Amino acid sequence: MIRLLFCLLLVQCAYAQQNSDSGYKKPLQDVLVDIQNRFGIKIRYTDAEVAGRYVTYADWRYRPDAETTLEKVLAPLDLKVRKEKEKQYRLTTFEYYRWPVAEGWAELDRIAAQYHNEQEWEARKALLKPCILQALQLSPLPAKPASAPIITPVRKFDGYTVRNIAIEILPGVYVNGSLYAPAGSKGRIPVILNPDGHWKDQRYRPDCQYRCAALARMGAMAFSYDLFAWGESQLQFDEADHRRSLAMSIQVLGSIRILDYLLSLPDADTSRVGITGGSGAGSHTVLMTALDDRIKVSAPVVAISSYFYGGCPCESGMPVHGCGNRTDNVEIAAMAAPRPQLLVSDGGDWTDKMPEHDYPYLQKIYSYYDQFSKVSNVHLPAEGHDFGVNKRKAVYDFMAQYLKLNRNAADETKITIEQVVAMYVFGEKGEKLPPHAIHGFAQLEKLWNASH
Repeated sequence: MIRLLFCLLLVQCAYAQQNSDSGYKKPLQDVLVDIQNRFGIKIRYTDAEVAGRYVTYADWRYRPDAETTLEKVLAPLDLKVRKEKEKQYRLTTFEYYRWPVAEGWAELDRIAAQYHNEQEWEARKALLKPCILQALQLSPLPAKPASAPIITPVRKFDGYTVRNIAIEILPGVYVNGSLYAPAGSKGRIPVILNPDGHWKDQRYRPDCQYRCAALARMGAMAFSYDLFAWGESQLQFDEADHRRSLAMSIQVLGSIRILDYLLSLPDADTSRVGITGGSGAGSHTVLMTALDDRIKVSAPVVAISSYFYGGCPCESGMPVHGCGNRTDNVEIAAMAAPRPQLLVSDGGDWTDKMPEHDYPYLQKIYSYYDQFSKVSNVHLPAEGHDFGVNKRKAVYDFMAQYLKLNRNAADETKITIEQVVAMYVFGEKGEKLPPHAIHGFAQLEKLWNASH
């Protein structure tokens, strides 16, 4: 009798919870267990990821297949699953910046349907550019500090030199980098910006040193620099600040200030200016080229696709993609036309399908100017998300062609990989940071708001 009463109580409790008065509310963990059992799949998650989460109208979200059911169940919670292998999934958070490929392609097709020739495309660019600057809160630009750059003594190597430079971009805010230059050069030489991407060890990485030193040996001054709250910038800001939306604006302002300085040098050739960066710095490369006409050639590496908007708020945190009734990174890349552009893609990340849809779109835009050949794509289907030697070789070839550099001088065996401490501007422990340098994001926000 007691057992029967207990069973009736369980039924009553279940009934009390599962009706329209309670929104058919169920704990997320219970729903996931049921979905696994019903469809014969495995979903990996931690207790913390599901604790305290509930699904309303849970039973009404079920569909005949597992993936559609999971989409309907998880979307209201800003969750999704990532398929790891057949019948196995991993619970993860919703990624606003990563779209299904078909949706990304359809969106680019929608965008492209707005123009069909050079005149219509130029009108579209004229709409996008000022809107993007406004979205970044960079119209007008904040006042430029009057301070001179801080420059360390030159270091001499085989065919090139290096010196570290810090540029004050806002009062008390510095962007830091290393300027690689050809040894014994005469006359005016090209300028190549090299913002650093989202890889471990920042601009101190060997692949970054190889690239910038090789470009210098080829005959250009190559400036390798940190993104905001990245690398030596972390003397002033926490790494977590890099993932704040304002980082996107500070990075653009930093690159503009760097270019101001480099193009003021007596040996800078203002008609031969390039930029290249990988991953998040590839997104930044595209954005800078769209906004700054001083940049004549660009080479974004493992960065751009119509179904990926940039996985860091420093790439997509400010509302630039809302401009012109929405845009995407491929259309922003097209704003470089007809200036030469190389896109390097691979088979191991979100650039895996570049040759299939996005690259033909860019070719079409360049064809409006009868400059079809000035956009190129080097696709490396067997490689992954890095700035490895084959990516660097593609960049060397491209920069040599359009900036009139000596490609044969890009011999990486003659390059010295420096210790990290040698590349600091402000000393091993930041002891040389100017006294008026600000510290912390709260101070930066106050300064930024005052400058607008």
